[in-house]
Amino acid sequence: MSERLVARFPSAKVDYVKPTRLKLTVPPVSVKEAAIFVRDGLGFDHFATVSGTDYMAKKEIEVIYFAGSVRQDLEDLVIALAVRLPRDSPVMPSLVEVWPGAEYHERETFEMLGVTFTGHPDLRGILLPEDWDDIPPLRKDFRSPGR
Repeated sequence: MSERLVARFPSAKVDYVKPTRLKLTVPPVSVKEAAIFVRDGLGFDHFATVSGTDYMAKKEIEVIYFAGSVRQDLEDLVIALAVRLPRDSPVMPSLVEVWPGAEYHERETFEMLGVTFTGHPDLRGILLPEDWDDIPPLRKDFRSPGR
């Protein structure tokens, strides 16, 4: 499977291959096409979650989509599709058109890490108070006022 992904997306990097996990990092411009291929070409039709990490020292934010499948031959496998974004301007295409279940997860990542998902149907806060006026709280440089 990793060979098929790299053949299709030469600028992609396979981060790891484990017995039931595969992580692929693609450039932001390729993420939607890669997600469609993962869904339609490889059969990973079940979206699980989106995760994000602030790599402050590298000045990057990583966004990872985790996809599985309901097909019997793939049911134990998970593909992690990752994107690295510049921390000062984290913008990437929304994958809600590919996996509709990503809608709330992208909203959370937008609010908590400051990632803008272009093309998202309703990109607004979901967890923080409406009057939140600080930086996104999952950024490494966020300091809680209570500490």
